[in-house]
Amino acid sequence: MKFATMRHFLYTVEELVAGMNARAYIQMPDAVVRTLLTDSRKLSNIGQALFFAIKGRRDGHTFIASAYQAGVRNFVISDPGFDHLRFAGCNFYLVGDTLQALQDLAAAHRRKFAYPVIGITGSNGKTIVKEWLYQLLAPGRNIVRSPKSYNSQLGVPVSVWEMSEDNDLAIFEAGISRPGEMKPLAAIIQPTIGILTNIGEAHQQGFKTGNEKIGEKLELFKDVGLFVYSGKYLDQYEGEIPGTEKFTWGYRDGADLKIYSQEVSEGNGQQLRGRFRGIEVSALIPFSDQASVENGIICWATLLALGYSAEEASKRLAKLLPIGMRLELKNGINNCSVIDDSYSLDLSSLAIALDFLRHQNQHPKRTLILSDIPGTDSESVYAQVGQMLQSRSVNRLIGVGERMMKHAACFTCDKQFFQSTGDLIDAFPSLNFQNETILLKGARVYEFERISQMLTQKVHETVMEINLNALEHNLNYYKGLLTPGTKVMAMVKAFSYGSGSFEITNLLEFNGVDYLAVAYADEGVALRKAGTSLPIMVMSPDLLAFDAIIDYKLEPEIYSPRIFQEFINTLSGKGLHSYPIHIKLDTGMHRLGFMESELDPLLQGLKGNTLVHVQSVFSHLVASEDEQHDAFTQEQIGRFTRLSDRIISTLDYPVLRHLSNTSGISRWPEAAFDMVRLGIGLYGIDPVHAAGSDKSPLQTVTSLKTSISQIKDIPAGDTIGYGREGRMPEGGKTATVKIGYADGYSRKLGNGAGKMLLHGREVKTIGKICMDMCMIDITGIDAAEGDEVIVFNDKIRVEDLAKQMGTIAYEVLTGISQRVKRVYYYE
Repeated sequence: MKFATMRHFLYTVEELVAGMNARAYIQMPDAVVRTLLTDSRKLSNIGQALFFAIKGRRDGHTFIASAYQAGVRNFVISDPGFDHLRFAGCNFYLVGDTLQALQDLAAAHRRKFAYPVIGITGSNGKTIVKEWLYQLLAPGRNIVRSPKSYNSQLGVPVSVWEMSEDNDLAIFEAGISRPGEMKPLAAIIQPTIGILTNIGEAHQQGFKTGNEKIGEKLELFKDVGLFVYSGKYLDQYEGEIPGTEKFTWGYRDGADLKIYSQEVSEGNGQQLRGRFRGIEVSALIPFSDQASVENGIICWATLLALGYSAEEASKRLAKLLPIGMRLELKNGINNCSVIDDSYSLDLSSLAIALDFLRHQNQHPKRTLILSDIPGTDSESVYAQVGQMLQSRSVNRLIGVGERMMKHAACFTCDKQFFQSTGDLIDAFPSLNFQNETILLKGARVYEFERISQMLTQKVHETVMEINLNALEHNLNYYKGLLTPGTKVMAMVKAFSYGSGSFEITNLLEFNGVDYLAVAYADEGVALRKAGTSLPIMVMSPDLLAFDAIIDYKLEPEIYSPRIFQEFINTLSGKGLHSYPIHIKLDTGMHRLGFMESELDPLLQGLKGNTLVHVQSVFSHLVASEDEQHDAFTQEQIGRFTRLSDRIISTLDYPVLRHLSNTSGISRWPEAAFDMVRLGIGLYGIDPVHAAGSDKSPLQTVTSLKTSISQIKDIPAGDTIGYGREGRMPEGGKTATVKIGYADGYSRKLGNGAGKMLLHGREVKTIGKICMDMCMIDITGIDAAEGDEVIVFNDKIRVEDLAKQMGTIAYEVLTGISQRVKRVYYYE
């Protein structure tokens, strides 16, 4: 095993100017740069950091002040009018385009290294192939690779920047979705070896033809010496296939690695047999699904193309381990939160996980359980880890491994070390985990899943998975529909539509939403106790909740003369002034809100009133998604404009106005006003976009999964369940699964109305839905007890269940019981 010292170039002012073709304004001529930053929320190694003010959905120039406040002193800007003189002791580099400058600098850095670089692209499987090649090639090599799935215009330069003179191999992936995107990535990666995973339907909508998409992907391999691919994906390609040397794999004659046999192995996985250079070869791929098998074949072909013997390649492939690509956030014992990222460990993925840990505010204490870092015994590396922990406000470190113990002096926080995972488990009761957020980050060999099992709350085996990346995507999609400066209020009432509370709000706060809204004061109190600092509007306050609202700095919706007067009396009794409130107008919903006839008394109460400060005036659209009611929606917009104008003209300070809900954002840009209220759209559900449509810009956030408790062979004529309503005249096979109406799976979904997915196949319920379980007909499907069953996801959607139940998606999501375990994923 090679131990890396991770020496990295320190870039001087002159080198940065040349690398980015920048005009420099220098106050610190001796400054050097090691770290590139693009997000003011994720700052590290501040003393040697260079911040790029990238213009995307938000203008990075607006975050320079906060980065400066945190200690950053080197900035790349593209706005020639930016007032850099107000930032003392800084270096500024003016360029035409900050993203281009970042890419140019990374490309210049790449040109310093002569060792092999593997570039990977394709429609699917890029990250898995990259991670498996890392596993396969790591013995004897010092490899730098893309962290997680950093394959974008921003992710690729950040990945390539980590190339060090102590590495001897690099593996980077590149992802594109439209013409013109690969050329800059190819200039940065400059691969010497190219791997095409496959060509599928992913991102097809960005290209006019399949040939155009293939040509764009192959742009990455234009100058490679070796190109590994399957001919079946390029059969229809009309252009030139790149590569000085080509290595093909496939199931047909002519392939350099021809697969002619694929059988299920006696243990686990698929036994493959093929022919390579006239000899018979075989390999065990320790996975059974076809996608994994194909990814394994790509790795097999790569090993052979790189000169590994057939015997050595086969031996290494048999040891492939599954890739855990996602952080999992779970409820833990003793009021803890557990972030499980225990499948791989390197500095890049550790930084990502620590950033996620830092933005969890639900507990006062942050703990990291960290193993030895594979491939390095360098004090400088562990010192870098110590700096990462300090900058991310980690309170406690529990280290596992001899090298962690050896470099204990690199860590300044509370610390404790164990030689092995077993030693930590033996000492587990004495570690006293309570009311803290715990990040598990370990190399695979340390088996941190054993620690995860001890830390995680043992609850119901049915699991609701929440994809935080998808939620983030949906938030950014709606932000993209708004004009600059329009604020976003995120609706997190009803346990964030069943998806969680602080787990969701931490992400929303991290992504810069401006306001939160809850239905009742106790929901807001829970968020405050979990560390949420955003302003929170309470939509249904009453007299009994006023004390809690004030104690926890919540902001009440004032919707009637009675509520207004009661809150005024409460403020007066407490001697408070300028307390923030939100005025609700009834423009047609006729649920809550001041009617037009009640406006004059309200205006009299507000005029000159120093007890309250009106933060916003708002109303609610009745049918913003429905075209047949567009005339009424237009009336509502006009009425709201007229009534809110009257309130604003009465006050001598600025007031926000908001009217649009999720569908209003999509269909009524003129109704955005100063702020919008985004709710169910965050979770990928918007009536404006057809459910399940491939063209929908939204991503599915929630998946509900359960498992099989028991499988039964049912004789012909027998019945299933209560009331003998489930009938099998010809007999068959049923599976009992661990979900029932107490979990939120409605009784209306019994007797075949409900559908689930088992091994990718649709199965129907049979018999009545019970309280804690139900039965499904799995006749003709090979399944085993313990197998996963999907209740809803992006294939069987929440909207589908709602239709079968005769209700709406809101009711399905909010109806999922709190006893169902929530697991949060973040890639």
